Amino acid sequence: MRVIKIVIKILGGLALFVVVGIAVLLGSLWLDHTRETTLPTPTGPFAVGRTTFVWSDPTQPELMAPQPGTKRELFAWVWYPAAPRQPSQTVEDYLPAPWLTAVERQRGTLINKFLTRDLSRVRTHSLRDAEVSPQQRSYPVVLMRAGLAGLVTGNTSLAEDLASHGYVVVGFDTPYRSSVVVFPDGRVIARAPQDNADLLSGSQQEQLATKLVQAWSADMSFALDQLERLNKSDPGGKFLGRLDMQRVGVFGYSLGGATALQFCHDDSRCKAGIDVDGAPIGSVIGEGVTQPFMFLMEDMSEPDEESREIEANIHSIYDRLPGDRRLQIMIHGANHFGFDDDGAMFKSPLLMRALRMAGIMHLDGRRQIAVTEHYISAFFDVYLKGAPASELKSQPEYPEVEYLH
Repeated sequence: MRVIKIVIKILGGLALFVVVGIAVLLGSLWLDHTRETTLPTPTGPFAVGRTTFVWSDPTQPELMAPQPGTKRELFAWVWYPAAPRQPSQTVEDYLPAPWLTAVERQRGTLINKFLTRDLSRVRTHSLRDAEVSPQQRSYPVVLMRAGLAGLVTGNTSLAEDLASHGYVVVGFDTPYRSSVVVFPDGRVIARAPQDNADLLSGSQQEQLATKLVQAWSADMSFALDQLERLNKSDPGGKFLGRLDMQRVGVFGYSLGGATALQFCHDDSRCKAGIDVDGAPIGSVIGEGVTQPFMFLMEDMSEPDEESREIEANIHSIYDRLPGDRRLQIMIHGANHFGFDDDGAMFKSPLLMRALRMAGIMHLDGRRQIAVTEHYISAFFDVYLKGAPASELKSQPEYPEVEYLH
């Protein structure tokens, strides 16, 4: 009888320990959710502006729309080198209020309150509709795409940093592909469940991912068409003649990286591209690219079957490129989910400790973003601005980086 009482006490103590632990974790998550966060400070010499456009093409139907005959539309976010900030200028919200409402509605209460950052408390460095910096007559253009159905604003840190180095960075969200798109006229268009690759697996998931990459690549070509028009006849005058359309780059994260790769295959206007930890998909695997290209990868020191297949597909493209037009690097300790702004938003010491113990995160999120920012701007400096190739050599201030092959 005494043994039973001891066992009951032990089990009760363990149960209390678990309950207290869960309460502490939830409390930590709640505090982390509500804490104000400022994104990493851009490292370039330019201030950064942000503006938006809605581009539509009534002659081209949206093939992923449920209603036949729906016109193609695209919501563009543009970060660019700006004139120095004036006291009266407003710093942009991370997301405009209507977008914030739509995103929170999609996430649901549990995810909103405990598992993510309160995006209304995230501070950016972008100046709202600022004038383009007069320091240069024109600036190279770089297209950017986020992962899977994620909003392109999820890569604001990378966009702001690249813009601060003298690039016009154009990201975009498209109805039926992005998780949600909110237009200025009040329309809110959410992605349909059947177009959510996270809900699929196996061949179905692969088929949808291929379809999405093809659609995103076509969107990039459409966006370039619009930028060329804007450069020649911007009604507002802001970008009139300010876009160097002869120096166009592209980069993307995750499925966006696969899209950047396919776009360089599809459109010769692409002069250089970067795939940030995206598995190649589509015809580019068999046919390759000719433009300078960089693969920037998470830590793959312990490859599994899936990562070995990704590596093989990368090499089918990489090995065809001349040695002076290719680069493949791995960031030791980097996690796939640390390349977007989430990596800059984790601040809870308890949560970070838990993620490290679980083997999910090893490298500090802000450090991972800092390393990524450096190599993105350095690569485009070399291949779009003519900087010396030595800028891409191994550097002691980035010991996490391993040059592959």
